[in-house]
Amino acid sequence: MKEKKNPKELDLQNSNLFLIRLGEISLKGLNRGFFEKKLKNNIKIKIHPYRSVLTREKGRFYLYVAKDCPDEHVFKVLRTTFGVVGFSKAIVCTKDWNDIVENAKKLIENEPFADGTGTFKVESRRADKSYFMNSYQIECELGGVVLDRYPDMKVKVKNPEKELRIEIREKVYMYTSPVSGPGGLPVGTAGKGLLLLSGGIDSPVAGWRMAKRGLKQDCLYFHAYPYTSEQALQKVKDLARIIAPYNQGTNLVVINFTECELWIKEHSKEEEHTLMMRACMMKAANAIAKQRECKVLVTGEALGQVASQTLESMCFTNSMSEIPVLRPLVAMDKEEIISTAREIGTYETSILPFDDCCVIFSPKHPLVRPEVASEKKSYVEMGIDDLLAKAVAEAEVFEVPYTV
Repeated sequence: MKEKKNPKELDLQNSNLFLIRLGEISLKGLNRGFFEKKLKNNIKIKIHPYRSVLTREKGRFYLYVAKDCPDEHVFKVLRTTFGVVGFSKAIVCTKDWNDIVENAKKLIENEPFADGTGTFKVESRRADKSYFMNSYQIECELGGVVLDRYPDMKVKVKNPEKELRIEIREKVYMYTSPVSGPGGLPVGTAGKGLLLLSGGIDSPVAGWRMAKRGLKQDCLYFHAYPYTSEQALQKVKDLARIIAPYNQGTNLVVINFTECELWIKEHSKEEEHTLMMRACMMKAANAIAKQRECKVLVTGEALGQVASQTLESMCFTNSMSEIPVLRPLVAMDKEEIISTAREIGTYETSILPFDDCCVIFSPKHPLVRPEVASEKKSYVEMGIDDLLAKAVAEAEVFEVPYTV
C-alpha cells in the first residue's frame, strides 16, 4: 500500500527556493549553532502562515517556501531579519544541459533581467569538476542565452548591473544578483532591552541599531496628554509598528507622565526641569525594565546634540539608573542618523508635527553642565517618587506584532 503523505509537509520539489547568505554568524566558533538556530526560528516565524523548510549547507541557508507564498512576502521577511546578509531566489535543476538552459530562460524572465537593458555577466562555480564543461564554457553558453533573449544588453565582467549565477554541485543551482539583507546578528541572541521611544528621529534609529546587534527590545513612551496630543501617541505607535519587523515584534509600554511633568515644573528650578524629567524617566524605565525582564535601557542620545545630551548631563542620567544605559547613536552626526531613518522607513513619520513631552516642557535656558551630587539632591528634594510609582503602576501595554 502506498504511504499517504502528510498534507502539511512541504514538497521541496514543488516549492520556491531562496538562498540566504550569512555574515558575522559564520565567524562564530562553538556558539555558531546557537546563532543559526535563532536565525532559523526568526525567519520561520515571520514566513508563517506559509509553509517553509529551512536547511543549512556549506555556510548558507536554503529556504524552501510553499508556492502559494508571494515572493514579495519572502523579500520583506528577509530584508527585515537581522543575520541575513543577502539572498537570492534560485532555481534547482538537474545537470542535464538542456534542463539548465530551459531553467535559465525562466529565471531571466524575472527581475532584475526582465527590463532587458543594462550590463550583465554570468558567473559559474563548478564544485563538480567532473562536469563535461568548464566554468568559462558554461558562462559563455549561458551568456548567449541571455543575449538571445535580450539583444540590447551588454556583457560587462567588472561591476555589471545584473548577474546570472550558476553552481554545479550534486544538483544545479541558478540565481540572479543577490538582494542585500540587513546583516547584523539575529534578534534575541544578545538578550533583551527597553528602548525609550519618543516621537523623534533618533530613538527609532537607536532601537534599530541595537536590534542589529541581536538585542530584543520592548519600547517605553512617556505621554503627557493633553499637553501632548493623541496624534503624538499615534505617531509613536506607528514608529513602533515600523521597527517591529526588525525586532521580531515588540510591546509598547505607555506611561501617563502629565502629573509628573506638572510636579517637576512646580517643585524644581526652571533650568533643572529637563534634568529632573530625564531623572524621572530613568527611574520609571528601571521599574518597567524590571517588570519586563530587560537587562539594559536604550536611548537615542547623541553626545552634544542638545542640552540634556552633554557629557555631564549623561553622567547625571546614568547615575539615576540601576542598569546600563546604551546609546548606540552617541558618536553619530545628525545627518547620519537621518540617513538611517530614511533607510529604515521611520523618517517621514518622525517629522510629523506632533511634539512629545520633552519638547513641551523644555526650559528656555536649561542647565548644560550639571554636577551629579547637586542634581541628585534636587531630585530627592522634589519628593516625586510616590507619584512616579503611581504612573508606573498605571502604565498601559500595547502589543505590536512583527507583521511585514
